[in-house]
Amino acid sequence: MKIKRREKQGFLDSSASSDLAFLLIIYFIVIAGFNINKGFLLNLPAKDSTRLILREDLLRFDMDGEGNIIHEEEILNITQAKTLIQSAQQYNPDIAVIITIDGSAVWQSVVSFVELAQDLKIDSFSFAMKKDES
Repeated sequence: MKIKRREKQGFLDSSASSDLAFLLIIYFIVIAGFNINKGFLLNLPAKDSTRLILREDLLRFDMDGEGNIIHEEEILNITQAKTLIQSAQQYNPDIAVIITIDGSAVWQSVVSFVELAQDLKIDSFSFAMKKDES
């Protein structure tokens, strides 16, 4: 006796596959809303804005390859740098902080200094990498 086999059938109703596609789209849109970016929120100046900063309003720091903060040839730790910036802010609220970073500096030291600037609510903050002398 020969048994008849049924043929496998795909989606006969196209609405089932479109419903599934619609639900997947909704799912990915909702998940994209939960994407949290952690990082620094810095207020950047407008593209065409210019601001004049006097030399007296500048507070310059350097960071060497080991992550040491240097101000006027004196090595400071992060607490001393914070105290220096706070005293400068009391004297002049429009102080601009500039740090020049050695390319081989420890990244955590750089991040700590940027966090310090953010915590002290410094309006004018700039950092740049030291140019290679070779």
